[in-house]
Amino acid sequence: MNKGTLKQPYQAGLVYTASAYVMWGVFPLYWKLVDNVPADEILAHRVIWSFLFMLLLLCITRQLGSLKETIGYLFRHPKKTLILFSASLLISLNWFIYIWAVNNERIIETSLGYYINPLVSVLLGIVVLKEKLNFWQVISVGLAAIGVLFLTLHYGEFPWVSLGLAFSFGIYGLVKKTIQLEAKVGLTLETFMVTPIALVYFIVLYAKGDSSFVVGNPTTSLLLIGGGVATAMPLLYFAKGAPLIPLSMVGFLQYIAPTMTLLLGVFVYHEAFSSVHMIAFLFIWGGSVIFALSKTKFMVAHQPKIRKSRSVGL
Repeated sequence: MNKGTLKQPYQAGLVYTASAYVMWGVFPLYWKLVDNVPADEILAHRVIWSFLFMLLLLCITRQLGSLKETIGYLFRHPKKTLILFSASLLISLNWFIYIWAVNNERIIETSLGYYINPLVSVLLGIVVLKEKLNFWQVISVGLAAIGVLFLTLHYGEFPWVSLGLAFSFGIYGLVKKTIQLEAKVGLTLETFMVTPIALVYFIVLYAKGDSSFVVGNPTTSLLLIGGGVATAMPLLYFAKGAPLIPLSMVGFLQYIAPTMTLLLGVFVYHEAFSSVHMIAFLFIWGGSVIFALSKTKFMVAHQPKIRKSRSVGL
């Protein structure tokens, strides 16, 4: 096998994974198109149409058999079903916070949340999975914590949007780690589990005459439907690309999305970005870069020696 053949899967993985993060990065542009619709109604449509799109995709790719097998497995293991349902609630909460923040001129805060997210995952690994950190990972988490604390103390307001996004997605990832399902099947079942709640909400809203769907602008209705596709596509691209490239590369690429979101918030939607934001972001950016590099050969070789009798943790 020649070198060109060996590079093909890597290049494909790079393109798919980077594309997923680019799509996530421009999400604010899409949700701003329906900022006249309340965040809770957008969420209900996002859940419903994501489920229907994923079900259609499984039909096209002939994976309904895999879906049936997984449903049978979940029926035989009620605890796994409960875990998957909790994952559904967590990702729904994450979606709601994100939509609300984008449509309430808090895009920069969503960017901050997704810069913090990898470091939250590290903390959850320590607390829940009893994982240990190397020296540089401790430094990275500490720098991010300083950035968040600085922002909180200066403004006197807890950055709940940023931390809500970071922790809801971080815990979602932790929960998903305990029940590994094929990407398309897993997303289909996650959206299916909360679809009944979304449908009831939509029906009540429609009965009251408060729905923006159908009775409102037809363009808005189409955009609400398209939200399902917009939700599923980056997840599918990521699931296809991430296994083909090293985890360290995934770590670098994940900063594409919050960087694009930050640039949109500052330069397109002209949200306030003060010197306080800059200082806080510098600490968090510093922590993020160190974290991304923490397991490279160079950083491992140049970390202070830590006595084995003591655990490295926070």
